[in-house]
Amino acid sequence: MTAPLSKGRSELRQALLSSRGALTGVAVFSAVVNLLMLTGPLFMLQVYDRVLSSHSSATLLVLFAIVAFLYGLMGFLDHVRGRVLARVGARFQARLDGRVFRAVLKQAEHPGLREQPAGGLRDLSSIQAFLSSPLPGAAFDLPWTPLFLAILFAFNMWMGWLGLAGGIVIGVLAFANQRLTQKSQADAARLARDADAATERTRKQIETVRALGMMGPLVSRWHAVRETALEAQIAASDRGGGLTAATKAFRLLLQSAVLALGALLVLDGQLSAGAMIAGSILLGRALAPIEQVIGQWATFQ
Repeated sequence: MTAPLSKGRSELRQALLSSRGALTGVAVFSAVVNLLMLTGPLFMLQVYDRVLSSHSSATLLVLFAIVAFLYGLMGFLDHVRGRVLARVGARFQARLDGRVFRAVLKQAEHPGLREQPAGGLRDLSSIQAFLSSPLPGAAFDLPWTPLFLAILFAFNMWMGWLGLAGGIVIGVLAFANQRLTQKSQADAARLARDADAATERTRKQIETVRALGMMGPLVSRWHAVRETALEAQIAASDRGGGLTAATKAFRLLLQSAVLALGALLVLDGQLSAGAMIAGSILLGRALAPIEQVIGQWATFQ
């Protein structure tokens, strides 16, 4: 049993390593995209601390032209990154499609396994969908969160601590979301598979069922299985959705809290108005990948 599992893991690893160059490119694109994310905060710093004080419309126009170019470049690189990840997912599926299909056919040769649903190809498609989703991109953005928090500390120590504490709270909420929804989502997935298996059995036995006049009871039993699966899915969605919504609301509150703290520091002469606005933007950017990972992760559990 161990040998086939080891071989399977090796095949999965090799399939991913075949796209190592593309993933390296994605990491480089992510680095540039995240550095370009500093465009907004830097623009705010210049506008509030230089343009407004100097009343120079020419400086504002030049700054805006630079910002427009940098945001355009960022959007282009983000688009390219998404396209590359989609092709990584497609290559992964293409490399394993034949292998998984042969395994499905081999399963059908065994009488004891023939009636079990063949979910290998569906699972492979799920992995491909995961690799093509926004989640890997958010995972590549996540390591840049400490940089944005470090810049917050550079603006002001208290803003940095507030941002760090907020990030920890969001991380705790994410962990709680994982722990609270793991079992319910696993149960929902199992019941969904049972419902699919019941559908397949009904389809295969339709002639016998009609001949015996058992269509009514069989349909009722099928409905019961489907309703149980739907109830489990709704329960899992409700539980996970509540924590996801709480995380989003907390992040927005945290941005307002940083803005309020920045305003107090401006009134006290410890911070400029530009740094106040830039700090709020930086915090939102720092925590956005965490929220995105939380929101997308439940989809692929």
